[in-house]
Amino acid sequence: MTMPKLNRRAVSGLLAAALLTSVSASSVIAQEYTKENPLKVVYVVHGTLGDKSFLDSAAAGLKRAAEELPVEVTVIESGLDRGRWQPALADATDQGYDVVVAGSWEMTGFMAELAPDYPETKFIIFDDAPDFSAGNLGNMLAINYRVSTAAYLAGYAAAKITQTGKIGEILGVEGTTILEFTSGFEQGAKAANPDVEIVRAVAGTFTDPAKGKELALAQFAQGADIVFPVAGGTGVGALQAARDEGKLAVGVDSDQAAIFEGNDQAQADVIFTSVEKKVGDSIYIALQQTLDGTAPYGSGLLLGLADGAVGIAKNSYYDKLVPADVRAEVDAEEAKIIAGDIVVDSVMQ
Repeated sequence: MTMPKLNRRAVSGLLAAALLTSVSASSVIAQEYTKENPLKVVYVVHGTLGDKSFLDSAAAGLKRAAEELPVEVTVIESGLDRGRWQPALADATDQGYDVVVAGSWEMTGFMAELAPDYPETKFIIFDDAPDFSAGNLGNMLAINYRVSTAAYLAGYAAAKITQTGKIGEILGVEGTTILEFTSGFEQGAKAANPDVEIVRAVAGTFTDPAKGKELALAQFAQGADIVFPVAGGTGVGALQAARDEGKLAVGVDSDQAAIFEGNDQAQADVIFTSVEKKVGDSIYIALQQTLDGTAPYGSGLLLGLADGAVGIAKNSYYDKLVPADVRAEVDAEEAKIIAGDIVVDSVMQ
């Protein structure tokens, strides 16, 4: 039975200690959900849909869950005013949904503050994780991505198609989630060509396209002919430099060629692949596990290539810019990673 809205916070304070001490047991007991009695899920978008990236991918995964699983989904777009994000999350949580979903580091703190007050509600954060060692988060699940397993494939392809033997990397910062990309990319590149040279620049920001363009131009001047920016908005400038200089680039997070296609075709034409976090698929997996009682609430899910949660974009640009024999080699490497025959370096714990 769902608690009345006005009493939930008061009652939760009395229940928290008892529920959280038994969370490891209760989290693995699957309730019987059906289409008539669905798991009620709300996705609080920190922004608006239409980004053709993380937010849209999450929504697509939830739509698929609603179609294929005993799940009922509500999507709340909290808008571009950051001051609305925390209230929107709090309001949604207070409505009695079974699962509250939100994404990225910008929402993690808000969710971690709410979770202890609503021990009967489950919370899923994607692409980040709270400090579970602080306790009281036994009803929260964090999804992160072993993108190194996909970045390996992009690095392998890049090392095979570079004409100069030199590849550039541009990082927003040298944080764990960023280095997860580069660790796999560099390993894959070296596997394809031990003599390939990789040059790295760190922008120190994710919001300065001009800086990204400047750094990429400097790398091209040093002889690089492919750039791999893992730098958010800063990386867009690096992609522009590749477009302007007739070089190639690797996108990140989503199929970036598809984002530019139609609006800036020249930009799309130089992005030969992207290292993708398949956010929607990962949320679908988390909801499947929630339904069958195996989701490890109170900790994190680290999903990679074998889980179908990351990959590289194999689109028309990939087919055009990467020779068929190299594509076949990449497919073979992918199969070996999934089988466990190749162990890809990772900085994720």
